[in-house]
Amino acid sequence: MIDGTGAQGRVADVAVSDGLISDIGTGLSGRRVLDATGQVVTPGFIDVHTHYDAQVFWDPRLTPSSQHGVTTVVAGNCGFSIAPVRPEGVGLLARTLQHVEDMSLDTLTVGVPWDSFETFPEYLDAVEQVGPALNYACYVGHTALRLWAMGDEGYDRDPTPAELERMVAAVAEAMDAGAIGFATSASPTHNGDRGRPVPSRRADLDELRALTAPLRAADRGVVAMLPGGVFTNEEVFTLQQEIGRPITWTALLTIAGIPYHEGVVAEHDEARRRGVDVWPQVSCRPLVFQMHLEEPFTFNMRRSFQELMDVSRDERIAAYSDPAWREQAWADLQGRGVIPFNFAALKVAESTLHPELIGTSVVALAEQRNVTPLDVVLDLSLEEDLRTRFQSVLANDDEEAIAWLLPRDGMLIGLADSGAHVSQLCDACFSTDLLGRWVRERAVMPLERAVHKLTAEPAGVFGLRDRGLVVEGMAADLCVFDPDTVGPGPLRRIVDFPAEGERLTADAPTGVTHTLVNGVPTRLDGAPSDEALVQGAGRILRS
Repeated sequence: MIDGTGAQGRVADVAVSDGLISDIGTGLSGRRVLDATGQVVTPGFIDVHTHYDAQVFWDPRLTPSSQHGVTTVVAGNCGFSIAPVRPEGVGLLARTLQHVEDMSLDTLTVGVPWDSFETFPEYLDAVEQVGPALNYACYVGHTALRLWAMGDEGYDRDPTPAELERMVAAVAEAMDAGAIGFATSASPTHNGDRGRPVPSRRADLDELRALTAPLRAADRGVVAMLPGGVFTNEEVFTLQQEIGRPITWTALLTIAGIPYHEGVVAEHDEARRRGVDVWPQVSCRPLVFQMHLEEPFTFNMRRSFQELMDVSRDERIAAYSDPAWREQAWADLQGRGVIPFNFAALKVAESTLHPELIGTSVVALAEQRNVTPLDVVLDLSLEEDLRTRFQSVLANDDEEAIAWLLPRDGMLIGLADSGAHVSQLCDACFSTDLLGRWVRERAVMPLERAVHKLTAEPAGVFGLRDRGLVVEGMAADLCVFDPDTVGPGPLRRIVDFPAEGERLTADAPTGVTHTLVNGVPTRLDGAPSDEALVQGAGRILRS
């Protein structure tokens, strides 16, 4: 047993009664025994960066997270909660999620019971009625708040004093109902309806101070940010000291050949020494996207593609076929005041008509055809009705830097993005990847340290006082895995969402034997179990 504190593991049985850990010792038994011989019993893992806000309604198992030892998820990240929302604003919010988080508009339209909630407290109640298999916590989101208070104008202007007052009151109401905190984004990658910067990107520090004040007043909750290069680290440190609540931000990613992360760590280490409670999130997985030109997320920061984000399919195809548009798009991708797109990292990932090209570099194909790499992407896509997929590693590609970051104090394991970009990536398997590739194979940290960083550490930051440890009296969120074989397994593409929505998933991990949520199995003997879903074992974790 590894208890989550970071202490050395020991041989012990763990008894569970009424959803709690009732005893730890040797020779224990009960009415039901789950064999963990030769394996490790740990607290259940906590995924602090998910976008399961909508998926929870049609997939209360919260897959594939539930297959990788995860027992608690935190949704509403980046400011993209789906409440509060007015009935007349559902379409605008859904289109925002479509573009910024690759959520199918059709799936959102039919999969979410939009008529069952408007306020954030009503949303939490609606999720509770679903009875999720995992524990569920959620931020109230900045973009959702702006759209609720300001409508479409939330994209384009500052709030009036009255509108800001309504938003502050809505945050206070959400905190009273148990929101885990407040989330926002200033990231330049976040563009929503009609290619516009998402509403939270319009906000200044004064607006953030106002909207986080209810957390200070309640002395509860966490602020999640994407500073996006807009707010400096020192400004984030100052905000944290003003509100007195932990801040976590995404994401401290590595870029091969650029030691940016070292300076960030030094700055945060110094700030922590003077009492600043700010936690960058780091990831154990390279940021790999598989996109197609129906929703080209990795191109959408460039104006030519932004202008196509809400046009019809026919209009998009016409633009892709137009030599003048191509010339403009190529110029946009080459720079114009921003970093040129790295076509050298782009390769063909999926193709029905040209399977022989899978894994081939787009740059190599361009050289063969004497055209630009963009022409290759467009031509292949037009041949296959925009269904050709292209894969690129956008960031977090320096393995030595990742190995240096993962075990450090003051860094949260995060950015799984579970539930978002579902057709483009799947990093919900981060926990088994960490334990397999990084702990067993690369030995970047002891197993006890890795378990702590997946369990007790995030539980402490988020104030989950009854979870994250294998200790008598704590909630029986437990994972049993084989440290010699644990791993994420392969990714595969499936169609199982409402309105024939497709996604990438990692549904065949290795070495994960049992998982319990509040004492009820979500996984037994290496296979998913329906028990936690049937019993609605998960809890809404209200701050």
